[in-house]
Amino acid sequence: MSKSKPESNYKCPLCNSIADYFCSIGKKGRDYYKCVTCHSVFLHPKKYIDYSSEKSRYEEHNNDVEDTRYQNFVSPITKAIQAQFPKTADGIDYGCGTGPVASVVLEEDGFKEIALYDPFFQPIEDNLSKTYDFIICCEVMEHFYNPKKEFTLLRNLLKPSGKLFCKTSILKDDSDENHFKDWWYNNDPTHVFFYTPKTLKYISQKFNFKNVEIEPKLITFG
Repeated sequence: MSKSKPESNYKCPLCNSIADYFCSIGKKGRDYYKCVTCHSVFLHPKKYIDYSSEKSRYEEHNNDVEDTRYQNFVSPITKAIQAQFPKTADGIDYGCGTGPVASVVLEEDGFKEIALYDPFFQPIEDNLSKTYDFIICCEVMEHFYNPKKEFTLLRNLLKPSGKLFCKTSILKDDSDENHFKDWWYNNDPTHVFFYTPKTLKYISQKFNFKNVEIEPKLITFG
């Protein structure tokens, strides 16, 4: 059976603009769209994997809180928080997964207990009704099906002087189809929304952050 022809355009889940078809990848034809307004690239919702497959994929992640390699992986976030906030600050690890490594590192350093939230493994809705000095969002934002809703929530979770610390792989602003197809980061079927520096700047302005700092291994919305 031949693959169905992809739609020529689709509404962007971040800015609601009409995004044009960009490319298809893999035997199952994962169809991606590129938005000229917020400069994101995203997977067509028809190509999302189902809930149980997504959860199983996350359970494969070896997020051992005592693993020094994973502690080093999250260190751009933990070091930034240690440098910028007192240990009495309120924080939440949003999308903490099966092993909230960043939270454990900070708590072992003397920070007060950090709230946890994850739709699969820590669905603690009460923790989304408070506000925080800092939010940890480590390798999470690429999984957002509805980034507009998610960033609205994250902004509302922050206190006026709070900061949102994110970690994800960033696509170059001028990436073409070949570059995107060769990019390892879209191989994970749970990665559905991809950001360029222009996308991050759009988010900063749209969701009323004061600024965004983009470093190779850390994105900070303040």
